Amino acid sequence: MKIGIIGSMQFTEKMVEIRDKLKEMGHDTFITELHYDFIGKTIAEKEQIKKDQMDGNIDTIREFWDLMQGADAVLVLNLEKNNIENYIGANTLMEIGFAHVLNQKIFFYNPMPDMPYCREELEAVHPIVINGDLDLIK
Repeated sequence: MKIGIIGSMQFTEKMVEIRDKLKEMGHDTFITELHYDFIGKTIAEKEQIKKDQMDGNIDTIREFWDLMQGADAVLVLNLEKNNIENYIGANTLMEIGFAHVLNQKIFFYNPMPDMPYCREELEAVHPIVINGDLDLIK
């Protein structure tokens, strides 16, 4: 299965770890090519990199849209961020929408977050919650 891994760039190291595990399991996996700049950086440094990318000529939204073409699924790496359990940010919500429109399966690494502003939209795409069990991705 071809699977894109999405989530906050604060989770970059975990994205790489999950990507590698899924590859070992026989999946074709990908994350944004922009992840290299984030590896090993502090939270503050990652936030600055995101700002620099937005201020530059890098179109992160289109970059991932292009990567998603022909994929079978996305895995939403929804971990704790900003004291919000199972956090899903605005950009990740957009990518979930892209996956839905592309008829891709949508897997949540953790249960749906308690984020009222997007709860209905998240429920509407009928995600499959795997509770951290990568074997459930089929």
